Amino acid sequence: MAEGDEDLPRDAKIVKSLLKSMGVDDYEPRVIHQFLELWYRYVVDVLTDAQVYSEHASKPAIDCDDVKLAIQSKVNFSFSQPPAREVLLELARNRNKIPLPKSIAGPGIPLPPEQDTLISPNYQLAIPKKRTAQAVEETEEDEEGADPSHASQEGRTDLPQHTPQRVSFPIGAKRPR
Repeated sequence: MAEGDEDLPRDAKIVKSLLKSMGVDDYEPRVIHQFLELWYRYVVDVLTDAQVYSEHASKPAIDCDDVKLAIQSKVNFSFSQPPAREVLLELARNRNKIPLPKSIAGPGIPLPPEQDTLISPNYQLAIPKKRTAQAVEETEEDEEGADPSHASQEGRTDLPQHTPQRVSFPIGAKRPR
């Protein structure tokens, strides 16, 4: 026996010898515990089903036939066989009769429109238009020489309208490579 085998329970030694007989030499120690848990859970499920079958047949105890029926029930409902080769070939023929849709995007991976991506512009900056130096001097002269009550109304109509210019920037702008 290998070192540390004397501390293992009998069932763990059996699992270890099964792994060794199948050619599995390198595994984590937790694998044995996982197999034991699976094994115990399966046995408990089969015996619980066998008990239900025995009670349904009004038997005083579980017998071999109840256990066989429970195992057969587990096999039928837990494990499924793959379909026959002929069935798969017929399904493949039917599916392959339908032509693939024509690609309108061309080669490569089709991408969604830019407005539907996370890198589309999601904010705007309000940038006022710059006034020329001459326009700034003219407005200052008008304000100094005019009647204050009259200049406040006239000055507003003479001043150029400052409408902000809106600019959008994408967050993930492409950088040159």
